[in-house]
Amino acid sequence: MVRGEAAFMARVYALLLIPVLSDIGFAINFHLPVNSVKCLYEDTQENVLFAGEYELSDEPRTTTDLKIIDSKGFLLYIRQNATKGRFSFTTEKQDKFDLCFYSRSPMGSGKVPDQMVKLNVKSGVEAQDRKGTENWEKLTPLEAKMKEIEQLAQSIAESSVFFMKRKEEMESTNASTNSRVLFLSIISMACLSALALWQVFYLKRFFKTRKLIE
Repeated sequence: MVRGEAAFMARVYALLLIPVLSDIGFAINFHLPVNSVKCLYEDTQENVLFAGEYELSDEPRTTTDLKIIDSKGFLLYIRQNATKGRFSFTTEKQDKFDLCFYSRSPMGSGKVPDQMVKLNVKSGVEAQDRKGTENWEKLTPLEAKMKEIEQLAQSIAESSVFFMKRKEEMESTNASTNSRVLFLSIISMACLSALALWQVFYLKRFFKTRKLIE
């Protein structure tokens, strides 16, 4: 009876986590016009595994390159004349990376049809290949499912902490920006007030010299 309840709870937890875990990574299809560049960017924390697959529709008159670049311009992945393949990399620190497709063709943009790009990217626990590990193969299906749920829950908790830190950083940046704007506003008002007083005294003195006022 206990084993049956455990199996039932494992299924319930798995179903409850599916909507949340769908955000770990993304899948997207889009059109890539010839002689153009399209980029996707992702914010990430340190020591996170990213794995992805891509496939482009066949267009012999177009050459497309795939580059993944971090915020400092360092290449994490590059594939020239990309048509179909996989990539993976692990981030070394909290950063932002750009995933860009570069299309070029000597035929001109009006003579070559767009390419269809299919892209699927996973990160963290979802990007790991567990089936090939020795310890994973020794687990029963229920134990494997519970282990997977545990890892996914831990990944969600770490992501929550990461987003909370980002929120605090953004709030700190906003507070600093607001303080600077307020300071500049006060300085501007002080300068305008000083200029207005100077104009009043200058005009008063001018009119006195012209004997227009006493």
